[in-house]
Amino acid sequence: MAFEHHWKTERSFWLDGPEVCESHLAEAACMVFPAPVGILTGTAINESLAEAPRWSEVEFDEESETVSQDTVVLAYRATGQSGDDDPYTAYCSTTYVREGDAWKLLSHQQTPV
Repeated sequence: MAFEHHWKTERSFWLDGPEVCESHLAEAACMVFPAPVGILTGTAINESLAEAPRWSEVEFDEESETVSQDTVVLAYRATGQSGDDDPYTAYCSTTYVREGDAWKLLSHQQTPV
């Protein structure tokens, strides 16, 4: 299985606007961010990401993929830059599930480094 599509979608979640969430989130999605954001589910994900400043650039390192039937897990170290702020670095994991012909983000978690 080629994972380019999954990595492109993952990068879009970091860099692009809320339309990415609307088209690529599973209905039962859950995201876990460092405090003060915490655990987000349902419409809280779209609302939070729509209000959050976008990253101007992001770099992925230590990339890993795992696949099992209709599930793909991406694991990686991300370093994001937003304006003049200090870079943000975190270990991340994202789980995508196949819904019909589309891959949807079911779970995303970040652990700051």
